[in-house]
Amino acid sequence: MAYTLSFSKKFFEDLEKHKKSGQQKLLAKIEKFLSECMDNPKIGTGHPEQLKFHTDETWSRRIDQKHRLVYKIDELKNPKEVFILSAWGHYDDK
Repeated sequence: MAYTLSFSKKFFEDLEKHKKSGQQKLLAKIEKFLSECMDNPKIGTGHPEQLKFHTDETWSRRIDQKHRLVYKIDELKNPKEVFILSAWGHYDDK
């Protein structure tokens, strides 16, 4: 079961913030999460969990105590898609 990845503009902005912070371990973790999401976005490292107060399949994985990788899963598309929303902050933190 393979998934394709697509990315929001915010994700790329968040990735730049992580690069500027110099946290190489976090960047490596994000890269690993993305690879795992291509195989199965519902299992793997980072404690994947479906977010409760969303009507669609929005999930998160823990990058560290402060940051989460947040993404939506669309299994109706062909091929199935994981849309990466953000990688900075904790869910909807501003």
